[in-house]
Amino acid sequence: MEALMLVDDPAFERIMECVFGIQSHETRTFLRLYELQGSTVSELAADLERDRSTVNRSLSTLCEKELVTRERRLLEGGGYVYQYFAVPVADVHELMHEAVDEWAETVHERIDEFQP
Repeated sequence: MEALMLVDDPAFERIMECVFGIQSHETRTFLRLYELQGSTVSELAADLERDRSTVNRSLSTLCEKELVTRERRLLEGGGYVYQYFAVPVADVHELMHEAVDEWAETVHERIDEFQP
């Protein structure tokens, strides 16, 4: 959050990166997935023009941060593939507001505790 405070007019993407502790490529992956709901790693990698392993790591991080969900889809010929879904923007907003409110509360407590 410190880095965010140094920016006068931060973009949504930058706020997202600071609040969730993610990298810019993970934010790009989230935003693209939001437009391509239900994509597989291969589909996203092709669309983002990135290596599958990099996209897979980004998706794993986003799943850990509860920004992305994963569902297993059975294939007709046998086997399965995972499809990924970005959570609704309203949920992202709520998670971000909660994180910022929690951080602000902590800062206010530190200010109130200060006694020179």
